[in-house]
Parts: sequence; C-alpha cells; structure tokens
Amino acid sequence: MSKPTAGFLKIHFNALVLILLFCHASSQLHAAQEQAILIQLKQYWQNPSSISHWTLSANSTNHCSWPEITCINNSVTELGLPNKTINGAIPSLICGLQNLASLDLNYNYIIGEFPKTLYNCSKLEYLDLSQNYFVGPIPHDINTLGRLQYLNLMVNNFSGEVPAAIGSLQELRTLLLVKNQFSGPLPLEISNLSKLEILELADNSEFMPSKFPSSFTNLTMLKTLWMSGTNLIGEIPEIIGDMKALEVLDLSKNALTGEIPKALFLLKNLKAVYLFNNTLFGEIPQVIRASNLTVIDLSQNSLTGRIPSDVGKLEKLSILVLFYNQLSGEIPEGLGQITTLTDVRLFGNRLSGTLPQDLGRYSMLERFEVCSNRLTGLLPKHLCDGGKLLGVVAFDNNLTGQLPTSLGNCDSLVMVDVRRNGLTGSIPSGLWTSLNLSKLMISDNMFTGELPRKVSDNLSRLEMSNNRFFGEIPVDVKLWRNLSVFNASNNFFSGTIPGELTALSSVQVLLLDRNQLHGSLPSDIISWNSLATLNLSQNQLSGQIPEAIGFLPSLNLLDLSKNQFSGQIPPQLGQLKSSFINLSSNHLVGNIPKEFENGAYSNSFLNNPGLCAGTANVNLRICGSQKNPNLSYPRILIWISSTAVLVLCLSVSFFLSKFCWKRNRVLDPKWELTAFQMVTFTIKSILSGLEGQKNKIGDGGSGEVYRVDITGNGDFVAVKKVRNKIKLERELEKEFQAEVMTLSRIKHLNIVKLMCCMSSKDSKLLVYEYMENGSLDLWLNKHRTSGIILDWPKRFRIAIGAAQGLCYMHHDCSPPIIHRDVKSSNILLDSEFNAKVADFGLAKILIKGKPTTMSAVAGSIGYIAPEYAHTRRINEKVDVYSFGVILLELTTGRKPDHGDENRSLAEWAQRYYEQGNSIVDALAEDIKKACHLNQMCNVFKLGLCCTRTLPPLRPSMRDVLQILVQSAHPLDYQSKSAEKEFDKAVLLQKLKDGPTFCPNNVYSV
Repeated sequence: MSKPTAGFLKIHFNALVLILLFCHASSQLHAAQEQAILIQLKQYWQNPSSISHWTLSANSTNHCSWPEITCINNSVTELGLPNKTINGAIPSLICGLQNLASLDLNYNYIIGEFPKTLYNCSKLEYLDLSQNYFVGPIPHDINTLGRLQYLNLMVNNFSGEVPAAIGSLQELRTLLLVKNQFSGPLPLEISNLSKLEILELADNSEFMPSKFPSSFTNLTMLKTLWMSGTNLIGEIPEIIGDMKALEVLDLSKNALTGEIPKALFLLKNLKAVYLFNNTLFGEIPQVIRASNLTVIDLSQNSLTGRIPSDVGKLEKLSILVLFYNQLSGEIPEGLGQITTLTDVRLFGNRLSGTLPQDLGRYSMLERFEVCSNRLTGLLPKHLCDGGKLLGVVAFDNNLTGQLPTSLGNCDSLVMVDVRRNGLTGSIPSGLWTSLNLSKLMISDNMFTGELPRKVSDNLSRLEMSNNRFFGEIPVDVKLWRNLSVFNASNNFFSGTIPGELTALSSVQVLLLDRNQLHGSLPSDIISWNSLATLNLSQNQLSGQIPEAIGFLPSLNLLDLSKNQFSGQIPPQLGQLKSSFINLSSNHLVGNIPKEFENGAYSNSFLNNPGLCAGTANVNLRICGSQKNPNLSYPRILIWISSTAVLVLCLSVSFFLSKFCWKRNRVLDPKWELTAFQMVTFTIKSILSGLEGQKNKIGDGGSGEVYRVDITGNGDFVAVKKVRNKIKLERELEKEFQAEVMTLSRIKHLNIVKLMCCMSSKDSKLLVYEYMENGSLDLWLNKHRTSGIILDWPKRFRIAIGAAQGLCYMHHDCSPPIIHRDVKSSNILLDSEFNAKVADFGLAKILIKGKPTTMSAVAGSIGYIAPEYAHTRRINEKVDVYSFGVILLELTTGRKPDHGDENRSLAEWAQRYYEQGNSIVDALAEDIKKACHLNQMCNVFKLGLCCTRTLPPLRPSMRDVLQILVQSAHPLDYQSKSAEKEFDKAVLLQKLKDGPTFCPNNVYSV
C-alpha cells in the first residue's frame, strides 16, 4: 500500500483545523448567547443587588466563573439562586440555557402559579421552588418534566389536588410537598415512582381523611417518609414492614389508631420513628431487630404495658420520648448502659419501681424528665457525669433519699425540679451556685438546712415550700438579683425579714407564709415594682403596714393575715388593683379604705375588732357605732329616700345615654356625632381643644392627634383629626363607617377605647381615651436621645400587653381584624405603662384618594412584612412580623429601620443570629442586667421567629402570647404545652429560614 503523499496530508490537516475553528467559534457564540440570557434574567428580576456582579464581559465564558453558575464545556448546567431576594415570575427565556439541568430558586419572593415555561427546559433534572409565594394547583401535565429526579415545592401556597401525573415522573428520587394547602385525596399515584427515596407530604392538613396508603409499600427504595399532619386515620398497616429501605418514618400529628405494627420494628435500616400525637393504643412491640434506631418518639398516645426490655440493647439510641401515655412497670435497667443516650423523656405515665442507677454514667445525658409517674427509690448518682445535663425533672413521684452530690458539680444544669417527692437531707452546696442554674424547685419534700449566702447569678425561680428549712433569711439575699419567684412557705424560717430583700427589684412572687418570722416589714418595699403576689400570712410580724405597699404597681394578691400588725390600714392600699387582699386576724384599727367597702372584700378584714367601715358590706361594724344594730325607722326613711334619688339619677342617665347613642344625630350644622358609649362632653368642647397648636401631641400620615381637656379640670381625651383634601367618596364613607363601627365594638383592656366619632363634610374626628405616657416609640427615643431608660420589666410588660391586644383582634373577633400598621408609635402607654394598641384597621381606608405607595399600604419602613412589600398579599402574619420588629426594638434598643449596612433591624437580627453570634451581645447595654438576661434572650429569639421571611413559618399571635406568658411564669411540666410539636419534628431543621423553633422550652438561655 502506498504512503500518503505530503499534499494529501496537508489537505487533511487544513480540513481538521477548519473544523476545530468552526467548533470553537460555535462554542464561543453559544457561550455569548448564554451570558446574554443571564443578563436578561437579571434585568427581568429588576437587578437584585445579590447578583450585581452579573455583568457583560468581552470574555464570552466569564459567566461560568460566577458563584451561582456551574458550567460543563462552557455551557450552563446549574443555576443556583437561593435567598437572592428575587421577585416576580420565572420568564420563558430561562430555558434558552439549553443544557440547564439544575435550577434552585429556593427562598425568594417569586409569585404566580407553577411556571409551565419550565417545560421548555428539556434537560431539567433538579428543580427547587421551595419557600416562595406560588399559588394554585400543580399542573395536570407536570409529567412533561419527565427527566426530573428532584422536585421541591415545600412551604408555598400551592392548593388543589396533587395531580395523578406526578406518578409518571419515573426518574423522581426526591419529592417534597411539605407545608402547602393541598386538598383532596392523598396522591396514590406516587406509589408508581419506583426510584423514589425521599417523600415528604407533611403539614397539608386539608388532605381528605384517609388511611395510610398501602400502595406506598411498593416504594421499595424509599428511605424517608414524612406524613406528619396529613389527616391520616385508621391503623398503620402491618405491610409497612415491606418497606425494607425505610430509615425515617414520621406519621405524627394525625388521627391514627390501633396498635403499632410489630413489623415496623423489624426494619433493620430504621433510624428514626415519630408517631407522637395520635391515638395509638396497646403495647410497644419489641424493638431489638431495628438495631440502628437513634430516635423513638411515641409520645402523646394511649399506649399501655411496659417499655420493652430490649430498648436497653439499642446501642445507637440517642432520644427516647414516651411521655403522656399510660405505660406502667419499671424502666429497663439496660437504658443506663447505652453510650449514645442524650434525651430521656418519660413523664406523664404510670411507671413504677426504681430508676436505672447507671443513667448518665456512660453517656452525655442532656435531658432527664420522668415526672408524674410512680417511681420510687433514689435518683441516679451519675446523671451529670457527661457534663452536658440541662435538666432533672422528676416531680410528682415517690422518690426518697438525698439529691445526688454530683449535681453540685454540674455547671451545665439549667433546671432541677423534684417537687412533691419524699426526698431528704440537705441541698448539695455546689448546686446553689451552679453556673447556669435558673430554676430550683424542691417544694413538698423533707429537705433541711439553711439558705446559702450565695446562689447562682442566673437563678430566677426558687421554690422550696413545705420542707424543713430553718434559720434566718440572709442579708446577702440582696445579691440574688435575678430572682423572680421566691417561694419559701411552710418552713421553719425565723428572725426578721431583712431590708436587703427589697433590693430584689425583679421579684414577681414572694411567698414566706407559715414560718416563724417576726418584726416589722421593711420600709423600702416600694422597690418591688414587679411584685404581683405577696403572701406573708401566718407569721409573727408586727408593727404598721407600710403605706408603700399601696404604690406597688403590679401587686395583684396581698395576704398579711394571721400576724400581729397594728395601727390603721394605710389609705394608699386603696389604690391597689388587687384581685385578692386578706388582712384578717391582726390588731388593725380605724376605717378601712373606701375602695374596699364592697362585697368583694367581705372576708378580707375578719377578726380585727378595731376596724370599721362606712357600709355594712364587709362584715365590719359601721364607723361611729359600737356594733351593728338593726336599722331604726328614721334610718329606713333615709335609706328609702336615698334609693329613690339614686333610681331617679339612673333613669336620667339611662335616658341621656340612649339619647347620645342615636347614630348620626346632627348636633351642629356642620358636624355629626356617633357615640359608642355615654359621653359627657360636647362637640364644642372637642372643637375648641383643636384650635392652635398647643394641644397637638402627634402628627402622622393619617392625621393629627390632640390632647383635649374636656372639663377644664384635667380630664383629657385624645382626638385624632383625620382629614382628606378630596371630598370623601360615598363608598369610602361607607367603608370608613363600617370600620369605625367594628372598632367601636371592641372591648379589651389592651386596645385603646374608641369613645365616639365626629364627622363633617371633609374631616373625621376620632375621640379615644387619653394615654398619659404617650407612645412606646417616644420612650424608646427618649432612651436614645436623653438617656431616660425604660427598664426591662416595663418593656416586658408592654410586650405582653400589646400581644394580648393583637391576639384578641386575630383570634377572638369575628371576623378577625388585621391591624396592618403595627409599630411602636401605635403602642400607647397609660399612667402605669400598661400597653394598649391603637389605630386598628384605618390604614386600609385612608389610602383611597392617595397614591397607592408601598409606605401608604404597609405602614412604616422597618415594620413592613416582606410578602406585603413584594406581593401586597395580606393576612394576620403581617401583624406578627411587625410585632416581631417591636420585640427586637425592645431587646436591642435599635431603630426598626437601622440594623447595619443599610439593612432593617429584622434583617440584621436574622443575619446576626445565623452567624452564630452571642445573643447577649446584641442586647441593649443599659437595660442588660444579669437578672433579666434569660428573659431578654427568649424575647429576642421570639422576635426572630416572628420576623421569619415566610409567613407560614411565623407563629400566630396566640402562640406568641403563650410564649411570652411562659417566659414571665416559667414553664410547668404539668402542662402538655411543655412539649411543643416543633420540638420533635426534627426534620423541620431542613428549612433554612433561621431558627427552627421558638424559645418556649425551659432550657433556653
């Protein structure tokens, strides 16, 4: 065969070069086209700052170096844009990226229905649209995306039935539909997805009630099945044992009944089982075959029988949660041998016998909760050997012996609650001063010993009633500055109440009754401005009752009975707003305060022979008489005459009130008054107070606010002057009247009372009760500008009050009322700093006739919920977001529109927390006292929960209020609310939106 000639080789070489040049040019052209598409995408989404680095370049492949882009052979294959503040829709041009296989748009503000434009992305295998604002159904032809392996639509507002076509996505390995609004039957066609490994349908409570789909057992490759809160009923089928690959099963929060199938615990790959909050009954099957189990949560069911003995042989078990069942028998001894065990929560059962003494010896135990059982014997002595123990909760048992001495060397401890047992001996000395100890509750035992001079700086709750403690209350009690609850009732304490006790400015509950205390009360009681309950009864206290008690702003219960107090009752006590007061069995003399002369206090002054009253309603003699004689005839005439006069006055008042309540009565040629209760002022007295600027106290987008003296004697009302330059339209007039009428029916302690509405041709006057301390924002601004400090106890009380008002509007009004403009300037404060919410609902009315700007719609910068700003969609979670900003204001001292780096306070706080920074360092320095840190941190974290970007992840105002109240009154494990469902749904940790649960547990610091 002849060799190729040189000319022949040259021709072939040149042809090859031409082909390569053509391919290169084609590749460069394709890359340039893709770069242009990406720039168009950026422009379509209004140039988000998060992708500002997307710019055209002479280098046509420059886009492959952008962090959001992955390329293969200079062609885009992956586009990752999570959390880039993208809003709008998904344009069709995105499929011009012809090799796009992966698209991640998680955690943005994308709106509209499922983007069928993606059907043109023929190579798409990975699609994440989670945590956006999609609505409507999944398309019935979703199977057009036939190459999909991963589909994540969780945390949106998709609705309707899950289409049968989803079962035709044969390549699908992961399907995530959590937390939407799907309805109809469970999509049984999913069982056709033979390659499926992860299926999550949780928190779609609108699904029709249905049994566990037996066809799901065909999913032989399925590893994770999460169907919590999907309206499942009936029994768990035994054939669930056919799902051999299953690792995580969560069927919690349903209405499942029957027994737990034995086949479930024969699955060798099973790692976590969550069946809590159902109505399962019967015994727990043997579990040893499921040797890979790390989590078992069967709490809140009706399970009976014993805890399987082979639980102690699960060498990988970390969490065992069986609380609130009807389990009996002993706790398996082998549980103490497991080296991986961290959480044991068995409370609320009928367990008996002794506790495994090796618990904590071989593992880093964190939670040990066995309260409300029938356990006997000793507490295990090794509980804190691992150095991680947060709490010992063992109240309501029959435990005996002493507290383990090892608890005195356990700096991780936050809580010890062993109330109502038979424990004896003294408290380990180191326990009193344990570094992180916040709650020590040891009441109703037989402990002995004296109070220590020093306790933990974090101790906020000390309950030691009904024991055998003795000695005096130490003067060093002044150092217990974080103490909010001190209950030492029914012991053998003696001596006087030291004046140093008044240094505890944060104390809310003080119970020293049934001891042997003597002497007089400290004079500086006025410093107890947070005190709500004071019980010093059944001691030997003497002297006069300090008048300062009458100035305690929060006191609700006062019991000084069965002592030796003498002298007169200070008239200042009449200022108390107590629901209970008892001064019986003392040596008091003179008149009782007039405020107590009614039947509500008929048993409050018994066995004080020297006391008298102006009426006979309180079981005391009438002042000026020696006894209570029968009424004489002249007295009867006087009584009848007085009664007649009273009836006449009431009749006149009733007539006047009916007269004033008539709607739209013309009292002035230009003004009409609509009253919502009896008013004693006139239109003239209101209008005269609006002249000039001297009475003006506020000015906002909706109008001016005046303080008007309606009598000339300091009886003030607040008048909001709402003006519209354009004559009010008829429809607007109707809407305004309807809104005002709604507000007029609201009767709540924490909502500013609307007294009447006055109308003219082009103005509205709203007359409210006057709030002496103005608005919250003024106090926060005073703090920032003049150094006047609103201390934390007041701030916390304000937070609770405002939450109560909003909770009432959202959950107790029908229909619910959404404020839409919650901000610190709309939280008003009375003379005692009680919070009241103002200006409900008017923003919606006032925007008509003005440009529909974002600020006009949503209120003030910094408080606007992101979904309202981007989509103008509104529900009650808009108020929750704004309230969360207020919580962050109260705790950090920052302005709502000033975090740092041009971010809002909410954005700054979320970023700050996600970066792992210390919450304590974020708190306002001038109110950051050691005694308040735990509570302030909890409120800060609650603010984070409320300001989550996605509305479904925010708590309701009812939840917010409950968490605040729990923080004010530390959690009692007897309440089922002690274990929130989100504590156990650990799969929620996949969500990327900040903390996965709100700070409601007793271990939060």
